[in-house]
Amino acid sequence: MPEEFVVPEEERVAKAVHSDAYFDLIRRLSHQSVVKHFDAYADIDWDNPEFRIDHDDSRWELEPDDVLGATAWYRAQPAGIRSRIGLRILANFMKIGVIFEYVLKRGLLDFASRLPSGSPEFRYCYHETIEEAQHSLMFQEFINRTGFNLPGLSGLECRCADFVVKYARKFPELFFVFVLAGEDPIDYVQRQSLRKNREDIHPLFRRIMQIHVTEEARHMSFARHALRMRVPALRGSRRWRLGLCVPLILGVMGKMMMEASPQIAREYKIPREVVDAAYRKNPIHGARIHEASTKLFGLCKELGLVNRWSLRLWKVMRILPEAGALVPAATR
Repeated sequence: MPEEFVVPEEERVAKAVHSDAYFDLIRRLSHQSVVKHFDAYADIDWDNPEFRIDHDDSRWELEPDDVLGATAWYRAQPAGIRSRIGLRILANFMKIGVIFEYVLKRGLLDFASRLPSGSPEFRYCYHETIEEAQHSLMFQEFINRTGFNLPGLSGLECRCADFVVKYARKFPELFFVFVLAGEDPIDYVQRQSLRKNREDIHPLFRRIMQIHVTEEARHMSFARHALRMRVPALRGSRRWRLGLCVPLILGVMGKMMMEASPQIAREYKIPREVVDAAYRKNPIHGARIHEASTKLFGLCKELGLVNRWSLRLWKVMRILPEAGALVPAATR
């Protein structure tokens, strides 16, 4: 990876996707997975002294413009507590990533198992599964080195995972919505962090983010174009159901990917009013949630999945993008 890292853009084709352009894109993504891919252990020097994880390292502290980091409660904590909270939040996000990618890998393999022989999608699904497995190794190694004991899936969460995976076979359009609802928010956060090019960011965390956003650009491009290819063929209740499910799934996933968990609040005795001030009642956080939701909302509008009923759910889930994002591009 070059010294001067440039945040990659997603692969794009014309919005009016036809089968030839779609499969050409899939072949290009597969080729890039061959020539630009990463190994969790070959491409991260875990034993580099600069990558050592110290709970008291001030580089783990939440940034001043982080909504929780900006609260008077957080700023009043001793330096070591501020560092530990920041590191614990990062470790939790990575554990969510491990769990999300576990579901994603299972779904991709199930989806691929139903594809006809010779389908370019089959090859790409396996490339993506391999890359997601490397991401899971990378995230879990980071968690292991923090020393935090983060639990795996509970029984209920396992049943929820099985529920999502079955849609890769029964309703793949809904599965790809789940993929984007999990990937868009964390990708937004990581891209924003990398574009700031901060000198005080921990080098191990920077390296992990660089690898992740580079490969996720391909994964999200595949999911978006799979939806562009498949959704226009949906009819009746399945299209209506898909439009209603998008804001519900994104609302839940965005909260998981962009807010400190209730468990962390309990562990560090963060007062409820501080959590509310940082997240639920904070217009800055609301604006960031809206911005992270803009790509998926725009895709839903393009595919005709936004109507008066689904729009109400976007509002209820507090993820409806700002007014500017609701105006068709041609009229801006």
